[in-house]
Amino acid sequence: MRRAKSRIPWRDVHGLLLLDKPYGLSSNQALQRARQIYAAAKGGHTGSLDPLATGLLPLCFGEATKIAGMLLGAFKSYEVECELGITTDSGDSDGAVVEKRLVPDLDAARIESALAPLRGCIEQVPPVYSALKRGGEPMYRLARRGESIEIAARKVEVRAFDLLARHGNRLHLHVECGSGTYVRSLVRDLGEALACGAHVTRLRRTWVEPFRNPVMVTLAQLEKLAESGFDALDRLLLPIEQGLVNYPVVVLDAPQALRLGQGQGIASTAPVGICLAKSTDGRLLALAEVGPDSRLRSVRGFNLP
Repeated sequence: MRRAKSRIPWRDVHGLLLLDKPYGLSSNQALQRARQIYAAAKGGHTGSLDPLATGLLPLCFGEATKIAGMLLGAFKSYEVECELGITTDSGDSDGAVVEKRLVPDLDAARIESALAPLRGCIEQVPPVYSALKRGGEPMYRLARRGESIEIAARKVEVRAFDLLARHGNRLHLHVECGSGTYVRSLVRDLGEALACGAHVTRLRRTWVEPFRNPVMVTLAQLEKLAESGFDALDRLLLPIEQGLVNYPVVVLDAPQALRLGQGQGIASTAPVGICLAKSTDGRLLALAEVGPDSRLRSVRGFNLP
């Protein structure tokens, strides 16, 4: 007789975890590993990192999943290493080599002249091997089947794309970019501008706004802490509002908090726009918005213990 699979006794866990994603795991695989360690009933991540990439992957547990989309659109910073002279079908070292070219004589000025047009608000063609979907199916699956794929360029914002060091045909670069930007595409376009091609060999995400100086934790560290019980793990979780520090706070008394929770508007002197509604004892109640009529309304409520 087959034994029934054991089930994890999931628990309600709420907060943000700044995970240092390891090489070789997809973002979802890393999330599921952390979620199992925490036995968290609900979890999500805030923007995919390629399996080749490492670094900051903010995870959201419980009620924190309600702000995952807001962090998904945040600016991010990366350190990237690329190799000149070799182009791959995926844009990174996991892909098959499609072309090799000689690397011309390059000095810092020539590299800077190729980097400069790739900064600012630019149009970028995402890589074929990406999680973008066509007809509900990720394009990397279509590409692996050999299907012909045409991808339209889209606008992205690149605040920084700078050369940090060069070692032979390898460049060490710094990137700061907005949502939807593919570092592999930046490197691909840089390689074409230098007339030799290039691909990513190493990629590490160093911060995601608002976590500019993150204290990250690895899966190995989580597994070790789990031996001491959930209390040690839970102490690593950041409160939801730490992911929303750029928004103003509106404090509500008990009657106002009740009306907000019932979907009613509340007269407010706060500036028009998104804000955080908190109780007088500091408990996060909702992500709210003050409209042109100077009334505060809930956008998304939080059911925190």
